[in-house]
Amino acid sequence: MREGIPHILVIGDLMVDHYIWGKSERISPEAPVQVVEVAKEENLLGGAGNVINNLLSLGSEVGVCSVIGSDQAGEFIKQRLQERGIKQEVLIRSSHRPTTKKSRIMAQHQQIVRIDREEKRPIDEEAQQQIIDRVNAVVAGYDLVVLSDYNKGVLTEYLTQEIIKISKSRQKPILIDPKGADFGKYRGATLLTPNKKEAILASGIEISDDSALRQVGEKLIGELGLESLIVTLSEEGMAIFEEGTMQKIPTVAREVYDVTGAGDTVLAALGYSLAKGESLFDAAKFANAAAAVVVGKVGAATATKEEILAYERAIYGKTEESKLMSREELIEILKNRNDKIVFTNGCFDILHAGHVRYLAEAKRLGDILIVGINSDASVKRLKGESRPINTQEDRMAVLAGLEAVDFVVLFDEDTPYALISAIKPDILVKGADYEGKEIVGSDVAKETRLIDFVEGKSTTGMIEKIRRERLC
Repeated sequence: MREGIPHILVIGDLMVDHYIWGKSERISPEAPVQVVEVAKEENLLGGAGNVINNLLSLGSEVGVCSVIGSDQAGEFIKQRLQERGIKQEVLIRSSHRPTTKKSRIMAQHQQIVRIDREEKRPIDEEAQQQIIDRVNAVVAGYDLVVLSDYNKGVLTEYLTQEIIKISKSRQKPILIDPKGADFGKYRGATLLTPNKKEAILASGIEISDDSALRQVGEKLIGELGLESLIVTLSEEGMAIFEEGTMQKIPTVAREVYDVTGAGDTVLAALGYSLAKGESLFDAAKFANAAAAVVVGKVGAATATKEEILAYERAIYGKTEESKLMSREELIEILKNRNDKIVFTNGCFDILHAGHVRYLAEAKRLGDILIVGINSDASVKRLKGESRPINTQEDRMAVLAGLEAVDFVVLFDEDTPYALISAIKPDILVKGADYEGKEIVGSDVAKETRLIDFVEGKSTTGMIEKIRRERLC
């Protein structure tokens, strides 16, 4: 996995997404149309700007190359990019073309009508050359290049091919969200991400079943010289084509409010994951979950890592059983993740309210909480022959049933040092009674945090109380 923050260069059609929000409770007496009483208006970065928004939401550093108009909408884009800390590698202001602006009128969380102001003619040769020169100069400083093509004139065939050549010559992966029926200008890309309709138009093959889908993938990869291809299939998930194979990732049905920008989210999530060194399959799973998150929101939305992680659990079966991991399985899962890992450990012989509150507090410190649990043999060595009261299988099952706990892993040693060394958590958590004491694994974790126990709650105390009551 790549260390640090991904640096991603986005090139494509920047635009303004203009939303007019209101309510509609009557029909106009002038014509059979709804009357919308405006409550608020807002402008957002759209097109390639929505890809940028999603990359920022995931924690990337972003640079941009594009052409906008010398108008109010163009000024909005320039200022918003500055406010969000996006590096403007080249942002050409043209007096010959307006900035694309899409105005959506929304009432009762539904889009009633969209009004487009745009110019689709290709940008001039001078602008193309400025972008080529800048990409050639700066691409070495980026991990990956993303082309967001909305067919508004920025990504001409010549410019697209030159960017692909430059990126490949510097060993930089180049991901493209295509538009139109002719994919010829994307020849040589690392990864193309058409939706089902676009793939049908570009290949000339109707997708009626998996066999036809495979034909589409093989044809596009072969004719365009692509390294890989992902066809997004809406409610059917995704099809991944790589190294002569096809794999499908299903999606889970959920309420869809608005599909605006879902393709941008997929492109951004794929770029982010691949820049972090994940496999194409794992990146696609992440992107699939990200898309599912944003279609449940209204407008061109973004998804955070936390939201995507939560949805991944719903998709990929984060059940109590799936939380139980061997050390080897856990290491394999974690090596391709970018989450903040929290680790704690203990016997957890009789789970009580103090444990539950302690683990909930630990989970709030990061993205994933891993609980290391002493084996039965380890507990006997530490606590005596009368312990544990509950077997290691039962103790692990009870912990896995807690919402705060993501993974439970057994260790047989007297201390979890070897396990901590293998996991390398960001945060090591222990109880407040360790104040001033040496904490095993604190030299491995990036940070050690102490959490107060609930007063009067302890397993030993509970066992002593049971024994006293039995003697009475």
